[in-house]
Amino acid sequence: MLTQTADHALRALLAIARHGGERPLRVDEVAELTGAPRNYLGKTLGALVKAGLLRSARGPLGGFSLAVDPATVTIARVADLFAEVRAPRRCLLGGGLCDPSRPCTAHGRWASLAAAARAPLDETRLADLLAGSGITTTYTFAAPSAAPVAGTSAGLP
Repeated sequence: MLTQTADHALRALLAIARHGGERPLRVDEVAELTGAPRNYLGKTLGALVKAGLLRSARGPLGGFSLAVDPATVTIARVADLFAEVRAPRRCLLGGGLCDPSRPCTAHGRWASLAAAARAPLDETRLADLLAGSGITTTYTFAAPSAAPVAGTSAGLP
């Protein structure tokens, strides 16, 4: 359902969110928390910054912090950032391309199955996944041009 990069991105966002903005996390810290290779994760975190989901700060106290409230980010939004471009699909019932303007008899059913599979991604937010962890976190988000995210957290080491 998720590409490997989307899986790493989701894990990274959750790891950073669990720290509740107490301080930015460095790439190596996020890599350790998620089990993702550091170099690979660096590029993924950069894409999340570019998409506006994370903030980054350079320097000895720098790292990555959330730029948005976890209650506003769906899993689909993260997945779509790293979706693989696929060639047009062949029709299930024939050799040609499946054309929504002239659908085959299987097209409507297949489209509804694909929509049903995507629905949980559209409906689930980062905050929903964090809620099951037993971690209660409060976020305070600064203006985009301000310093990294500040906040407090409970239940963290």
